[in-house]
Amino acid sequence: MPIERLRTPEERFSLLPGFPYQPKYIDTLDGYDSMRMAYIDEGTSDAETTFLCLHGEPTWSYLYRKMIPVFIEAGHRVIAPDLFGFGRSDKPTDDNTYTFNFHRNSLIQLIEHLDLKNITLVCQDWGGLLGLTLPMDMPERFTRLLVMNTAIAAGDGASEGFYQWRNFSVSVPEIPVGGLIATDARSEINLFDIVAYDAPFPDNSYKAGVRRFPSIVPVDPDMEGVELGLEARNFWSKTWEGDSFMAIGMRDAVLGEKVMEMLRGIIKNCPPPLKLEEAGHFVQEYGKEIAEKALSHFQLQKPAQ
Repeated sequence: MPIERLRTPEERFSLLPGFPYQPKYIDTLDGYDSMRMAYIDEGTSDAETTFLCLHGEPTWSYLYRKMIPVFIEAGHRVIAPDLFGFGRSDKPTDDNTYTFNFHRNSLIQLIEHLDLKNITLVCQDWGGLLGLTLPMDMPERFTRLLVMNTAIAAGDGASEGFYQWRNFSVSVPEIPVGGLIATDARSEINLFDIVAYDAPFPDNSYKAGVRRFPSIVPVDPDMEGVELGLEARNFWSKTWEGDSFMAIGMRDAVLGEKVMEMLRGIIKNCPPPLKLEEAGHFVQEYGKEIAEKALSHFQLQKPAQ
């Protein structure tokens, strides 16, 4: 059956002074009924290292606007897709379209389509829930990990903060995206940023993904994605040989220090994290410092002139 979808009018993205990057589009992903996925492709296309930046709920690639310039200036390529239902990508209108595998498979196909190699996976929130299950199926493509406020969900529950967020998301008439991020990020965002975070959603009919994502996190044993989560935990603890860097937004009540320390215990040879005391869940709002310190850790800084 055709996938009913909406496409946010381009004029909604006309006021993005902090995000000058022009999107690219792909509408040939197999099994996605010609739906259009948007992604940012910046830096040198033949750069040795590619930073794959995966956003979560309810954001889009705009969340990485403070990190992208740091990676580019150091000579690297940056790919930042908008998941279906978010950003400039098409938005299925049926809540039931949104499943763990629906999104995971789209990312796998995008990586294969662009033939990305020597990938540094940069992920937070759903970007990690999905992204941390990818390298086990294509380990030859991934060499580094920059991970922030996320988890590998495998059916064994979640934090009290997550359940409060999930209950909120299914009880309110509409999730106020810009206001939600502004409350979390405090002084790190301005009015233009709030407008940008609201831009993908002209009205509530565009927010099926925003509504649906909290309900499909694989926290119960019988949920889709649990088996992948278990396989991913095994991969990161036993097979992963790449370099890792972790940053934690310490004010996050959903995926904060306790959850991240558990994740650190899973990721083989993950060093002590960078802890940002003022940062909340959307830790990329403090992304310049994170990106600079990650590049230093990975020894991928801009070569001296």
